[in-house]
Amino acid sequence: MAGRDQQHAVRCTLMRGGTSKGLYFRGEDLPQPGASRDALLKALIGSGDLLQIDGLGGSRLVTAKLAVVSPSNRLDADVDYTYGIVPPGRGLVVYTSNCGNISAGVGPFAIDEGMVEAREPVTEVRIFNTNTGKLLIAHVPVRDGRAQVEGDLAIPGVPGTGAEILLDYRATTGAKTGRVLPTGRVMDEIALEDGRMVRATIGDVANPCIFVPAADLGATGSELPDAINADEPLIAAMRELRGKAAEAIGLATDWREAETQSPALPLMVLVAAPAAYADSQARSVEEEAMDLRARLIFYNKCHESMAGTGSMCTAAMSRIPGTVVHGAVQAGTPRNADTLRIGHPLGVMEVVVRASPGAGPEGARFERLAFRRTARRLMQGTAYVPASVLAPVKIEEAVA
Repeated sequence: MAGRDQQHAVRCTLMRGGTSKGLYFRGEDLPQPGASRDALLKALIGSGDLLQIDGLGGSRLVTAKLAVVSPSNRLDADVDYTYGIVPPGRGLVVYTSNCGNISAGVGPFAIDEGMVEAREPVTEVRIFNTNTGKLLIAHVPVRDGRAQVEGDLAIPGVPGTGAEILLDYRATTGAKTGRVLPTGRVMDEIALEDGRMVRATIGDVANPCIFVPAADLGATGSELPDAINADEPLIAAMRELRGKAAEAIGLATDWREAETQSPALPLMVLVAAPAAYADSQARSVEEEAMDLRARLIFYNKCHESMAGTGSMCTAAMSRIPGTVVHGAVQAGTPRNADTLRIGHPLGVMEVVVRASPGAGPEGARFERLAFRRTARRLMQGTAYVPASVLAPVKIEEAVA
């Protein structure tokens, strides 16, 4: 075993939350926010190479995530939760957004760590997300004082079934900009540098997203991640659109700088009307099973399924007439006024949505806005990083 002076030990828990996986920490086990914490997290997950071979990340965006959870001092919350991601090969840790899938594990983690008292059969955990300054509520089934693991909920992208966790996102409108429609319009036209005009809706619920009709970029909406990621002209156009949206809503000073000033937000979503397609596991997804198709892109890569926060913004926009999303849904035949079925690369995700009556687009509020996930603790133990990783940071902080 390496000597104590050679490696720094950190207590952590590896959990699957929804269709993502990451490291969960008690806030007290990490340095205070700042350079020391960032250096530690980057080393733990592995930030310097695409394979993350010298860290605990899984070399994919959905497995390079983390959550820091602490008891909250707020009267309206039980715990504070900070989400982070260490994108493979980028050498940084990003805190600018929330993650719906990782947030699915926060409630069970808080209960099992004794931060929230377990109350059978379902414990309500009020979670304050520090990234967005918004409150979300997790309804977590419990048994014998612990978060329940086994259940009958199946979600596309996760083998088997698990206990259903309902995540209530009604209070996350205007997450980063303070407005459901940050530009004040249900639809904008964005001019690309090559002269093309592209229709877009920029929404901000759970996380800011820019929604674009797939057809406007020469896509069908049924493409799978490998095909999208390999289409360099398509990725370049989406990078430009995302950058111009970031500039338009104040997340970047210039669209050309969005990759460094706001690498995570807004999320980019291609949408299309319902149509049958084969998913990433070659399974048939029938047109009647969905209300629209969506392909979510973050860090210029197509999400293997659908981000939880992306699903919430998609659902919210689907209930605002005139948006790109509303148009795609209306082109089909929505099954239920209180649900939205999103066809993504691994199947169909059903979310709960009901807009409050009487409010216009700018003042949109929601009586129901939620999605269902499962989560599971995979491992709990001690992780290690070389002591040399933290030593230079501590010296710099002492000088400062």
